[in-house]
Formats: sequence, structure tokens, C-alpha cells
Amino acid sequence: MADARISRLGRVAVLLGGDSAERAVSLRSGAAVLDALRSRGVDAHALDPAEDGLAPLLAGDFDRAFIVLHGRGGEDGSMQGALETLGIPYTGSGVLGSALAMDKLRSKRIWQGQQLPTPPYAVARGEADLTSAAETVGFPMFVKPSREGSSIGMSRVDDRAALDAAWREAAALDEQVLIERFVDGPEYTAAILGDRVLPMIRLETPNTFYDYQAKYESDSTLYHCPCGLDAEREAALATLCLSAFEAVAASGWGRVDFMLDADGRPWLLEVNTVPGMTDHSLVPMAAAADGIPFDELVLRILETSLEQTREGAA
Repeated sequence: MADARISRLGRVAVLLGGDSAERAVSLRSGAAVLDALRSRGVDAHALDPAEDGLAPLLAGDFDRAFIVLHGRGGEDGSMQGALETLGIPYTGSGVLGSALAMDKLRSKRIWQGQQLPTPPYAVARGEADLTSAAETVGFPMFVKPSREGSSIGMSRVDDRAALDAAWREAAALDEQVLIERFVDGPEYTAAILGDRVLPMIRLETPNTFYDYQAKYESDSTLYHCPCGLDAEREAALATLCLSAFEAVAASGWGRVDFMLDADGRPWLLEVNTVPGMTDHSLVPMAAAADGIPFDELVLRILETSLEQTREGAA
């Protein structure tokens, strides 16, 4: 007799690849998720929207979808909206939560409205905005596309002379460029599964910052879990991260990134609603530290698709 836990999941589309700047990472994440689901007996099939379109979903061949599409088109509410229109349950955040979390500018504005700490910032939609942005934020600073992930197009800028080039790099990816005050201190990440924050990870890299290469390619990046904070402090920061996650209507699973400054004050950076699931990825590391093996983590994430209450959903 088939495992009832597996049987109720039905036929699953693992959505991977896509055509965003994070396609390569998504293909790696998707392959890992697919293997894990199949190892547990789930009837799972890879579907790359960039190559297959939505025809297999339109045909009604799938009971639910596991979204492992990183970046635009998969993490920004677009695919979530399509799946809701088709009546196909899916993993993770809904349309609103996905769209808000993908947009770092809107996330920061919401956090500010709820008195949650996030670094001061300015928005530069053209080169004419750079001088005033520099005066507002000060150096050093980070320049980043507002709606990209994996640190793509992101630069640390230490002086006015380097700002123009950093802005052009970010603006090539997004007309909305976020200029954010640099926080001098350690970076942490809080993985969220359901309504729980998993053990936090402190990141350490010899690079200028935790960039794409440090995230996915480097063997010199260090991941500290336990993160080195005492239990009371970690619990307080977990509460803050859950508040930040819920503030942007994120749900199901995800990750909140933040930094601590020299005085130990936290500063929220961003929410990821479809974090990486590669061998360098943070959510699987946090889950392992909590005693959750990768295949069980993937299964629990898939089971978030069984929860039908979403913002804007019937």
C-alpha cells in the first residue's frame, strides 16, 4: 500500500530553469529537488517554462507544483498568478508575498512602516539621482538592482568615483536601482519553514561581500551553524525575522537575510521566497542543523502546497 503522505501529493511538476538571470542556479536547485522527491516515491517531473512553456500545466497533467524558479518570472508572483489561474496548488508564498519580497524597495518601505530596522537607502532611476543619493546614504554603500536575486548586479561602492559604473551595472538589469548604506558587521541568514525559524547561519567570506561567487562557486566561504549567538539573542532575532517575513506577506518557506552592526543592532536586508536548494545553499544547511535531512526538507516544502489559504486565493 502506498504511503498516504506521498499518495495525497499526486503528480508534481518541479518548475526549474526559467529565463531569469538566475537560470543556472535554478537548474541546479531543481535537479536536487527532483532527485529528493523521487527518492521518497513522489511522482515528480521536471518542467522548464523557458523550454516547455505552460502547455504541460494547461493540459491538466499535474496536481501541484514545486516552484524552484529563482528570480523574475518565477519568484516575483508571475508564475504564482498563473498557477492560481489554472487552479494548481504550489509551494511557498502567494502572488502578493512573492511580488513584495522580490522588490527590495517595497520590502524596505513596508518594514519602515512597521518600525522594523533596515539600512537607510535612496533610489536612483537615472544618473542624475546619484549625487543626491550619495549625500543621503553616504559611503561606503551597496548599489543593487531592486528586483534581482543572488547578488546579481550588486556592488560595494567606497567613493563617488566608483558610483557611476556601479549604477550602470545595476541599471542594466533594473531601471529601479537601490542604493543602501553599508552595515559594517557580520551577516546572518534565518531559514523559515512553516512558522518556525531554523538554526541561524553566520556567513563569512574573504570576498568584498557575500556575492554570487561566494554563494555558489567558492569553497572559501564559511558557514557557521551554530551561528555563535547565545540562545536568548538568537530567539529574539528569530522573532524579528518572522515579523519581517510576515510583513511582506511571505509564507510557507523562505529565508530572511540580515546584518548586525558594530553595536549589535540588527538590520534587515531582504526576504527570499524561493531560496537556493543547491549543495552550497543555506536553507538545507539550516535544516540539517535542525536534524532535517534534505529529502525530508523538500517533502515538507512540497506539503506547503496542501495549504489552500493564500492572499487573494479563493
